[in-house]
Amino acid sequence: MNWTEVAAVIGLTLHACIEVAVILRVLLRPHRQPASRIAWVAVIAALPVVGILAYLLFGEVSIGRWRLARRRRVITDMLQLATTLPKNGVNLAVPLPERYSEQFRLGESISFMPPVGGNRARLLADSNAAIDALVEDIDAAESHVHVLFYIWLSDANGCKVIEALQRASRRGVTCRAMVDDLGSRSLIRSSHWQAMQNAGVHVATALPIGNPLLRPFTGRLDLRNHRKIVVVDGRITYCGSQNCADPEFRIKARYAPWVDIMVRVEGPIALQNQYLFLCDWMSQVDEDLTDLLKQPVMSLQAGITGQVIGTGPTVRYSAMPELFESLMYAARRELVITTPYFVPDESMLNALCSAAYRGVDTTIVFPARNDSWVVAAASRSYYSDLMTAGVKVYEFPEGLLHSKTMTLDGEVVLIGSANMDRRSFELNYENNMLFYNTDLTAEVRQRQQDYLARSRLVQSEEVDAWPMRRRLWNNTLATLGPLL
Repeated sequence: MNWTEVAAVIGLTLHACIEVAVILRVLLRPHRQPASRIAWVAVIAALPVVGILAYLLFGEVSIGRWRLARRRRVITDMLQLATTLPKNGVNLAVPLPERYSEQFRLGESISFMPPVGGNRARLLADSNAAIDALVEDIDAAESHVHVLFYIWLSDANGCKVIEALQRASRRGVTCRAMVDDLGSRSLIRSSHWQAMQNAGVHVATALPIGNPLLRPFTGRLDLRNHRKIVVVDGRITYCGSQNCADPEFRIKARYAPWVDIMVRVEGPIALQNQYLFLCDWMSQVDEDLTDLLKQPVMSLQAGITGQVIGTGPTVRYSAMPELFESLMYAARRELVITTPYFVPDESMLNALCSAAYRGVDTTIVFPARNDSWVVAAASRSYYSDLMTAGVKVYEFPEGLLHSKTMTLDGEVVLIGSANMDRRSFELNYENNMLFYNTDLTAEVRQRQQDYLARSRLVQSEEVDAWPMRRRLWNNTLATLGPLL
């Protein structure tokens, strides 16, 4: 055997050892679904070089040791405050029925914040109305304004908020603005970012990427802060699906308009959103803001009962799907869901189908045209199972339906930033609000009904008639769901 042959044998042996080592890491990695393990092992075995590189880049959920350690220190210091936020004389305005108390206890186990009463909520008419209300609140702010968005564009609506923050800062209001480093990269690179700083607005980026070539060595590149949080004076807050942008959403104009939903809430629940914002801010900026959680908040008599639930890659594994599934199983008469991105795992698909099988009037609405062709195809692979169970599937044709809502029995509503896909389950920081109130639920249910009136019911005969090549494409992409 000559040296060339020896080198080849050594190379093949080394490659095999690396492949086996990576496969063993896949199998030994904690908090991973069996389907995900199988998918990664199959990819690595079939495409060793590409599969190993893909796994090293996207196979594990880690924000990096330094960031994780810092975030844990921040949360440890603030956790006691989070669990005692209602101590400011605020109690549940309406006792929770036993059939829903389990869902709120589950929410508390995720973010350690109990449900609080004494809140007033208003559903905003549309995206433009939400921005106008936000600007009005910023202009009336007296103490501080905190803003966090995944995507913030320097379009008409984005500039309205920028200018409002500049006005507030110049009159002495402390303003802090945080954006995701990837989602809002166009704003960060624009003159508006520097203009806010020049006006005295404190700015920060969430999960900064830095050098993309080195980033994989310090944490996964595509972990993002997908939250949409606004807190004004610690007593007013906003939550929903809307980014800080025009509904025309110029970076993806071909799918416009973006159809979003946003709720404005006054009351003690604002401190719970404040807690999430401060966790994100203090994890990135050396500034102790814990005193902001100690301020008293006036509760409103006979107000709405609600709870903030924040999830993310450093929160308990599968927290968000646990909440979704718990709510699906709690439904007794009606369950209505709107979501733009639907790639469920097996347990969530079973929970949704189970609701229909046991007689719950179950409806789900998707956008007819999705900005993610991968998610669109994967979502449609589940249509047949959903409709067989009796779930009514609608597609919304008038733009990208971006609203993430769930209503149960006309009494409970979940609204926020989380989608029903693996990215929201494991990779993104998300914030949602869970409310028990018939009036607010009725408002959201009416908004859902508006979507349904403008949507098309997908018929089972239509799905059955899809050609084999389309079903093969959809099912293949759905099989890759554990990797997405």
